[in-house]
Amino acid sequence: MATPIKFGTSGWRSIVADEFTIANIRRAVAGIAAYVKTQPEPHRVLVGRDPRFLGESFVDEAARILAAAGVTPIVIPEAAPTPAIAYAVQQLKTSGSINFTASHNPPEYNGIKFSTHDGAPALPEVTKQIEAAIVALGENPQIPRLNDPEAKFETADVKPAYTARIAELVDLKAIAASGIKVVFDPFWGAGRGYSCHILRNAGVIVETVHDYRDVLFGGHAPEPDDHLLSDAKTRMHEKGANLIIATDGDADRFGIVDSNSTFIQPNYIIALLFDYLVETRSWKNGVAKSVATTNLINALADYHKVPLYETPVGFKYIGELILQDKIAIGGEESAGLTIRGHVPEKDGIIAGLLVAEMVARRGKTITQQLEELFDKVGSFYPVRENFHLTPEAKAKFTEKLKVDPTELGGRKVTSVVRTDGLKLVLDDGSWVCYRLSGTEPVVRAYTESRDQSHMSDLSAAAKEFVLS
Repeated sequence: MATPIKFGTSGWRSIVADEFTIANIRRAVAGIAAYVKTQPEPHRVLVGRDPRFLGESFVDEAARILAAAGVTPIVIPEAAPTPAIAYAVQQLKTSGSINFTASHNPPEYNGIKFSTHDGAPALPEVTKQIEAAIVALGENPQIPRLNDPEAKFETADVKPAYTARIAELVDLKAIAASGIKVVFDPFWGAGRGYSCHILRNAGVIVETVHDYRDVLFGGHAPEPDDHLLSDAKTRMHEKGANLIIATDGDADRFGIVDSNSTFIQPNYIIALLFDYLVETRSWKNGVAKSVATTNLINALADYHKVPLYETPVGFKYIGELILQDKIAIGGEESAGLTIRGHVPEKDGIIAGLLVAEMVARRGKTITQQLEELFDKVGSFYPVRENFHLTPEAKAKFTEKLKVDPTELGGRKVTSVVRTDGLKLVLDDGSWVCYRLSGTEPVVRAYTESRDQSHMSDLSAAAKEFVLS
């Protein structure tokens, strides 16, 4: 039986040489080509990658499948950030892009992200058509490919236009004038040569770590999370830097460390940047957040009197609101955000640079700014936990999710939200959101309390609901 190829919240991902094989790549690309051929001409698709193992070979194979299907491939020769590819789709007016990346997943994984002609991640109605086209190929299909070993494909350098656009959206002069020092950690990923070069060209002092290709990403996932930022923190101390900005494997996610070595969770960064953009750009568009993202953003939307959009998990939904110019900023607690006038895709590069601008112009640490934000709209303490279940326990919990609970840990449930998963809002304003993984027996529990002293009790109640 051929492996089912399913596109999740960020494309199709699997382990290389297990399900992510040349045969399955051919099937996936053939399905994408079939979809593209249903769209208006000219049928041209960008093909890019992050720095993972065999990425160049996968790009070449995809180009050959596209060419044989009557779709013109435009190859990006160097590893490129997902947001830079998204911007190139818009600028070159292609039918979309195929990006070989597994983002922040461990090095044994790879994947395919397909973006449509607007540079946004493909919506479910598109990926369903692609999946149907793959199924229609049948078992063991003979997929046409361009076999000429001397074949030359059109190429594109996506970096210059993207970095020029970032320079228009971020006040780089203010960062340079402030004299702050920045440490940049690209995690051996596609962000290498982007954030650091943009800042240096503006006259900012930047130190880098992990600024070379390593297809094993140091032996762990290329995820800019606190427990993996020790090398950057060491460099910060050595150089007396004010800020660490980091990006993941394809540079669509960000990680931020304050001058006191405190990792600032993405929930707070999104809220701070929302408040900052309203203050400095005078944008009165709305704000978008996924259902699992902090309600600090809800409070700020009320404070600034702008519309709030709460979406399912998956940045494609936020991307649609960016394209419609309904929001000033949109973000997910998993470290993805973008802003008005930019790509409808997560961008870890612009996130980090906007934080640098915010620190530079306000003249305060992130910690100080967060305290002031809490003084303005109240305190919020979000946490995310993963619970690994046996297949039997997952099946049992799946049934439990179908019922609306009336209480959790002895607290009354005042409302039930089913935008994505099950979100229970309690009588004190705290909440828990449960989402089942679509690929493994894991349930993700997102909790948030208005009182830090209540977090352990809320977390315990959330866990008991899963495991009881």
